[in-house]
Amino acid sequence: MASTDTGVDVTKDGSSAAGEPRDTQDLARLEAGLDALEPVQAGRTPLRETLIRKVLPPLAAVALVLVVWQLLVWAEVAPDYKLPAPSAVGDEVTDAWRQGTLLDYIWTSVSRGLLGFLMALAIGTPLGLLVARVKFVRAAIGPILSGLQSLPSVAWVPPAVLWLGLNNSMMYAVILLGAVPSIANGLVAGIDQIPPLFLRAGRTLGATGLREARHIVMPAALPGYLAGLKQGWAFSWRSLMAAEIIASSPDLGVGLGQLLENGRNNASMSQVFLAIFLILLVGIAIDLLIFSPLERRVLRSRGLLVTR
Repeated sequence: MASTDTGVDVTKDGSSAAGEPRDTQDLARLEAGLDALEPVQAGRTPLRETLIRKVLPPLAAVALVLVVWQLLVWAEVAPDYKLPAPSAVGDEVTDAWRQGTLLDYIWTSVSRGLLGFLMALAIGTPLGLLVARVKFVRAAIGPILSGLQSLPSVAWVPPAVLWLGLNNSMMYAVILLGAVPSIANGLVAGIDQIPPLFLRAGRTLGATGLREARHIVMPAALPGYLAGLKQGWAFSWRSLMAAEIIASSPDLGVGLGQLLENGRNNASMSQVFLAIFLILLVGIAIDLLIFSPLERRVLRSRGLLVTR
């Protein structure tokens, strides 16, 4: 019987005095060391801490903006018709709510934006896979997608009106032309960052064609794909606002972009500020309710998000 430097007596056949093989003990020590490297996950965050860390800072920032805004109004840095008081914008919100039009403004634009984004998602995802996996298609379409992504979405409104007329089809066409390139390019960027070893291992296990795209390519490219989706939604929303501002028709209803244009035509800065506030509110809400939870879930599944 011999004694190792770890203080464990080992017999000639490699087993410890306790009867366990030495390899088993080494493996147990290795597992214990790896467990010690794992980040300690805290329990459920108390409601008070959540309010202080996540709710209070943005509320404080909004309050600061309102205070500075009111100070500028009191200092009379601009006439009332150029810089209305926050209370005037609040009156616009109250009037729109009492008239029952506030939610209509929001729903008209949000329904169009979300439906157009889903259509862009259905087109941009297979297009991105095709561009990323087929060299000829990438050489032919890749530069065009990059060029379309850099083209301002407002440039598509005049031709879309001439081609399709003043209707919802024109709105969706502008959204698609603005969002599809971003979604496709995001997926291409995510696929380009996949380690080749993953693809070779998948093919070795029999994952080819659609099976490879479903089980290997898409999960591995998910972070880049998600970034493309966020950018695609931003382009969808911006494209829709541009279309609603330029294209006006009673058949289209009044969305947030048209509300902004109506404020300009009426020389009502309070209505303009109301439209800007609602556009920002919808963009922030979509990010917080949809994309931020998805991003946290993806990061957590890859061990990149640690709760402290």
